[in-house]
Amino acid sequence: MTLLDSEVWAKKFFSDGWRDCDSEQPVVEPATGDRLGAVGLASAGDVARAAARAAEAQRAWAATAPQERAAVLRRAGELFSAHAGEIEDWLVREAGSVRAKASFEVRLAVGECFECAGLPTHPQGEVLTSEEARWSLSRRRPAGVVSVIAPFNFPLLLGLRSVAPALALGNAVLLKPDPRTAVSGGVVIARIFEEAGLPAGVLHMLPGDGSVGQAVVEAPEVRVISFTGSTPVGRAIGERAGRLLKRAHLELGGNNALVVLPGADVAKAASAGAFGSYLHQGQICMTTGRHLVHESLLARYTEALAAKAAALPVGDPAREDVALGPIIDRRQLERVHGIVTRSVAAGATVAAGGEIVGAGYRATVLSGVSTDMPAWREEIFGPVAPVIGFSTLEEAARIVNDCEYGLSVGILGDVGTAMKLADRIDSGKIHINEQTVGDEPNAPFGGVKASGTGSRFGGAAANVEAFTETQWVTVRPDIADYPF
Repeated sequence: MTLLDSEVWAKKFFSDGWRDCDSEQPVVEPATGDRLGAVGLASAGDVARAAARAAEAQRAWAATAPQERAAVLRRAGELFSAHAGEIEDWLVREAGSVRAKASFEVRLAVGECFECAGLPTHPQGEVLTSEEARWSLSRRRPAGVVSVIAPFNFPLLLGLRSVAPALALGNAVLLKPDPRTAVSGGVVIARIFEEAGLPAGVLHMLPGDGSVGQAVVEAPEVRVISFTGSTPVGRAIGERAGRLLKRAHLELGGNNALVVLPGADVAKAASAGAFGSYLHQGQICMTTGRHLVHESLLARYTEALAAKAAALPVGDPAREDVALGPIIDRRQLERVHGIVTRSVAAGATVAAGGEIVGAGYRATVLSGVSTDMPAWREEIFGPVAPVIGFSTLEEAARIVNDCEYGLSVGILGDVGTAMKLADRIDSGKIHINEQTVGDEPNAPFGGVKASGTGSRFGGAAANVEAFTETQWVTVRPDIADYPF
């Protein structure tokens, strides 16, 4: 039997084992519309039962020796590596990933597990000074039950980067994957940790609709919500969490800028720009959505980027050697095309692409863009690269910052000039001489403004902060004397 044999998970969800359920949803291949199987859908009642069981199982899991929790995380990393080909196949067919992106995502999943295996034995407190004759300590304790709500675009990684550290630090987890990628973003994670020896009841995988999403936020046992997705949905989750006095870590959208400085190598800059805008069809929160090019290079850069775009084939990544696979569904495909056509109607010019091809969209370059056009103002979540020029660093900084989002910025060219510009930019991440898409398990990840709440994923400090609570402890040699 393979890791993802459908006999195990078909028409089921994972909660103290694989459970039959009353409703199901087809697993659809976006490139062809073919049915790949069916996943079971949980209900709000299922979430309530799972949350109660998770709270019970969490106490024993938190009391487990740190070395044992670390061993589960290491085994999970080994299993991701051992089953990489099978998992990649699902990412290609269910999420529309090209093979290179799928392979990259699985490698990051391996790294995430190995990185998090160090968390159980990481220092989780400090010794404080005190005016009293006592020891004063601050220690981190597991938050309890954590809900993880993950998106469709990097379904495996963006769920795992919260699931793995939360488990490593002694929490139980309710995972709600996007229903469109419930296998690669849900079943895979459940099966990996099941095989890695995670005790029953500690992890629950609960696909479902909005009512399930609401339930995993509002369940009384849940103390922390980790959400990755759109800004509008994130705002709603943040509002609910605030009313319930729960912590919500919100990693939301982005409309990320790539700045090409005067004197930059145009060929290399265009290559970086193409990768940033077209990787995974632009369906990444870090996608390069705005290209700001110094006026001395604008024409040459636009021409070079358009040539790159025109050479990128679009199609079915499971059956063809393509650079761009399908957009996740028809609704999003039409939204992408609508933004392009509205921008063209407002005066932009299509330098490359601008066409629907089957279930995909051609890599697109828009020139003659102004900062008030839809293609510049909106997060497109598709393979569209609008390009404008700038004349001074002050102008470039103003244009970059004139955006509701603040997730990732790339600056290409002279390092000294780039450093001066970086100091003027509001962004969670800045990459000098790299494009905007980048992630590593040991690096803090997150944005500012409408890109999130400022919380971070990745790295020991960020993960401990995200998934634990602080407890003050004092110890005296004898019972203190009091004046009552």
